Amino acid sequence: MPENSQVTIITLNVNGMNSPIKRRRIAEWIRIQNPTICCLQETHMRRVDTHKVRIKGWSKTFWASTDRKKAGVAIMISDKAKAKIDLIKRDREGNYILLKGTLDNEEISLINMYAPNNIAPKFLMEKLEELKEEIDNKTILVGDLNQPLSNLDKSNKKINKKEVKEVNEILEKIELRDIWRKINRDKKEYTFFSAPYGTFTKIDHTLGHRNMAYKCRKAEIINAAFSDHKAIKIMISNGMWKTKSKINWKLNNMILQNHLVREEITETIISSRKMTKARHPFKPFGMQPKQ
Repeated sequence: MPENSQVTIITLNVNGMNSPIKRRRIAEWIRIQNPTICCLQETHMRRVDTHKVRIKGWSKTFWASTDRKKAGVAIMISDKAKAKIDLIKRDREGNYILLKGTLDNEEISLINMYAPNNIAPKFLMEKLEELKEEIDNKTILVGDLNQPLSNLDKSNKKINKKEVKEVNEILEKIELRDIWRKINRDKKEYTFFSAPYGTFTKIDHTLGHRNMAYKCRKAEIINAAFSDHKAIKIMISNGMWKTKSKINWKLNNMILQNHLVREEITETIISSRKMTKARHPFKPFGMQPKQ
């Protein structure tokens, strides 16, 4: 895919795909969306049954499943992309899969995760701690995290502030940010409707390293009629994982017109100033310490 200008990633909780009819609907939906990478959660596919899933054009498929019809995640990579996977790490309960390697000769680190309902905050903190050594500035984490990340992610804005704060603190520690929210700011749009509570929430997320949000050109929530969740699609400029080049670099002033770039520069400057002050506290010339 060297000619393509962007990498498209889609994430969706399919709520089971054991039915042949549903598998056909999912396959047709993927072909229409035509993503570079498609991440599915709650496949409910047992290890012995994953061979039943065959989607033309996405033959490179990686699963994390168990012997039971529960949980389960999958990552499908388009045949149009030149992918080389060097590391695969699977959760024994089928709740996440991590891939590390290259996509069109560019480094990539991708995590697809499903956080079980009711224990999501605790699960997220445990698993992110478990994966922290694998998370770097090339990492994208997507999936159904069963957890809002702000009061904007819930229609009635009634969130567990303590849980949200704890999850965001660990995300900040490993420098992962909500890409969809960074692009869409204060927009109120959701991926799941809870009939018993009558509330809409955005519990499906696309997270990326802090310097990646401004490289995302578009992030949107799209329908998937066969699931009780909506999908999230992000489009990122190709070249986001490129390694350092020996060619002399020159700033393209046009990128400064992007408000996300300006915000990132401002945040970096403020952070740098704080670190400088902490290391070298200012002392007026000639001032002597009190005796």
